[in-house]
Amino acid sequence: MYVISEEAMITGAIASIWQTATDVAHWADWDPHEEKARIDGPFAPGTKGWVKPKGAPAGPFTITAVDEGSSWTSEAGIPFGKIRGHYTYTPVGAGAVRVVKRMEIHGPFRPIFRLIWEKGIRSDMLLSFAALEHEAQRRRAADAAHA
Repeated sequence: MYVISEEAMITGAIASIWQTATDVAHWADWDPHEEKARIDGPFAPGTKGWVKPKGAPAGPFTITAVDEGSSWTSEAGIPFGKIRGHYTYTPVGAGAVRVVKRMEIHGPFRPIFRLIWEKGIRSDMLLSFAALEHEAQRRRAADAAHA
């Protein structure tokens, strides 16, 4: 197994961050790493989806675990292996959330994956965290304006 992991502290309400992060149908609207995405059911274990990351092939994924408001895990197949993504969102004080994305690459394809995609994935993780913060704040402000 090979692991790529990054974390950041972002500002915002955990509920808004969670809602934004798990709104698969709109990932491509705000996340610079995603070109297209869809989910074929509720955001729950067993639900399948499809994603087209920037600079990588498109493919299906399955949500394998959800701890509502806190973390989720998905798996996707790659040649002769799989990628497991684990995402956590931990409040660390008033208006601050620690976000972590951990990708595990399993199987003999991992050296090729590391060579071709690791650098871009690492930098995209940090860009995605910043974009998540911005979009969650935008959504919260829009909800407040309509209330």
